[in-house]
Amino acid sequence: MEYTFTSDNFEEEVLKSDVPVLVDMFATWCGPCKMMAPVVAQLAEEYEGTVKVGKLDIDQNVDIVAQYKIMSVPTFLVIKDGEVKAKLIGAVSKEELVEAIDQAK
Repeated sequence: MEYTFTSDNFEEEVLKSDVPVLVDMFATWCGPCKMMAPVVAQLAEEYEGTVKVGKLDIDQNVDIVAQYKIMSVPTFLVIKDGEVKAKLIGAVSKEELVEAIDQAK
């Protein structure tokens, strides 16, 4: 299951999550973001129940973008226990995302 994160649910769904969270910071107008969407969807299926995987639209959640100093999209954050454990910028390989997630577990 792929989550949709927003300013309203970020604290509850991400920062207070009892499992690691992969946050895909994306924009609807972003080509590389669209390219990464199927990879993120795959990860959501593969990590079902052990890691939350979701997207956050940067244009609709500017406070979160500012808080995490997101300068370009896509940016992927792996957050565990309220802390950023990994930050990957740009279209990265599935393997790089898997490695970042697994290191945070």
